[in-house]
Amino acid sequence: MKRLSILLPVLAVLLFAACSEEDPGVRVRNDLDVKVNVQLKPDAGSTMNINDVQGGDATAFMNFQEGWWTASASVQSSNAEPEAHFEAKNDMNYTVVIRNTDPPTMEILSEDK
Repeated sequence: MKRLSILLPVLAVLLFAACSEEDPGVRVRNDLDVKVNVQLKPDAGSTMNINDVQGGDATAFMNFQEGWWTASASVQSSNAEPEAHFEAKNDMNYTVVIRNTDPPTMEILSEDK
């Protein structure tokens, strides 16, 4: 009986930890030679801005909310404004990639956390 009273709380903690979900993460990778600013707009909620991402750089991952998002970029010295629409899910990381094409394009990559 004593073992059971110790085992049950341990099992409950392990079960809770295994079932918890992490918020999705997002970062920007800029494959261009010039600076970009990226705006992330959810279908509902607050907009996120990731500004001044230098050419060849990638930002750190930031947590954001689950749901449908529209990413758009403004590219320094260009009229191009690439855009992409994606669904963010818990336990996933997303990389918004600004591709070095003419005109610049955007791609969303995803991976498990």
